[in-house]
Amino acid sequence: MDDTESTTTSADENTGNLCDNPTRDTLAEGLLGLLKPTVDQLDDRVRITRISQLELKQQIESLNEELLKVREALNNHPDLDPYVKKLIACKHKVTVVLNVLQASQDRLNEIRRMINKEKSVRPTLTETLQEPQQSTSNIISDRGCIN
Repeated sequence: MDDTESTTTSADENTGNLCDNPTRDTLAEGLLGLLKPTVDQLDDRVRITRISQLELKQQIESLNEELLKVREALNNHPDLDPYVKKLIACKHKVTVVLNVLQASQDRLNEIRRMINKEKSVRPTLTETLQEPQQSTSNIISDRGCIN
C-alpha cells in the first residue's frame, strides 16, 4: 500500500453500502434495539426532571413572594417602645402593690398568731380569776349565815 492511498472510506461510500449490506442493517437494528430502551428511559427521566424543576421554580417564586411580604411587614412595624415603657411602669406598680399586700398578709398572720396565743392564755386567766371570786362569794355567803 502506498502512503498516499487512504484506507478509510468516506461518508458517502458508507451510506451507499448501508443500504446494500444486510449485515450492517442487522447490526444497526441490534444496536438500536440495545440503545433505544436506555435512550427512552433517559428521555423520560429528563422530562420528569424538567417537570420537577418547573414545580421547584414555582415554589421558589411563591416563597420569594412570601418573603417579600414578610420583609415589607417588618419594615412597616409600629413603634412599640412607648408601649413597652408603659408595660414596664405597670409591672413596677404591680410589684409595689404585691409587696404591700405581702407585708399586709404577714402582719395579719402575725396578729392571728398573737390572738390565738392570747386565746390560749386567756382561758387559764379566766379560770384563775373565777376561782378567787368563787372563794370570795363562799366567804360572803358564809358570813351571811354567820350573821
